[in-house]
Amino acid sequence: MHRTKVMLADDHQIVRQGLRALLEAEADMEVIGEVSEGLGVADAVTRLNPDVLVLDLMMPGLNGLEVTRQVSQRSPNVRIVVLSMHANEAYVLEALRNGAAGYVLKEASTETLVTAIRTTLEGRRYLCPPLSDMAMEAFLQKALTVNSDPYDTLTGREREVLQLAAEGNTNAAVADRLSISPRTAEVHRARIMEKLQLHNQTGLIKYAIRKGLLSVED
Repeated sequence: MHRTKVMLADDHQIVRQGLRALLEAEADMEVIGEVSEGLGVADAVTRLNPDVLVLDLMMPGLNGLEVTRQVSQRSPNVRIVVLSMHANEAYVLEALRNGAAGYVLKEASTETLVTAIRTTLEGRRYLCPPLSDMAMEAFLQKALTVNSDPYDTLTGREREVLQLAAEGNTNAAVADRLSISPRTAEVHRARIMEKLQLHNQTGLIKYAIRKGLLSVED
């Protein structure tokens, strides 16, 4: 019997352990890897080649929305199921726009997550209740007609720098995390501020929170 290969990406170890136990209780599923930080997810997916990535929306280093975009571009055959505490329309819309095949709320049952995984493997999208089929159609229509967002003008590297900077990392720390020079990190940051019309660190942090790159708790 073919077993679905699942990879978990969540920054809380206890959540990953719980998900692993629940999913491996299913005879046709196996968890082949875990990642605790957003920056490492796309590389791990390329290396492990899972069938499904179960991805937390709020990840340190690189948020789940940007991880979704990167994984969709680099590994288009991998189905992405976002696992989130946010039922906000903006989060769901952005996840779908970036390539997510499923969106499950953390308050949902285990059966709901398993259903989401199996549904996405069949090539269909899945939104858990209370996110209805009508809501999904509305989200997808908005995804096609949404107005231009300055965030969309940022390169992948600039998005990585944006989140790390918003998390409070200095240019030197950003450079170390991304294996680039401090000068390059500084240039990326300046371009980000210009493109997003931000003027200081406070504005950058507020923007990151509004965009869903950081939670208020962060």
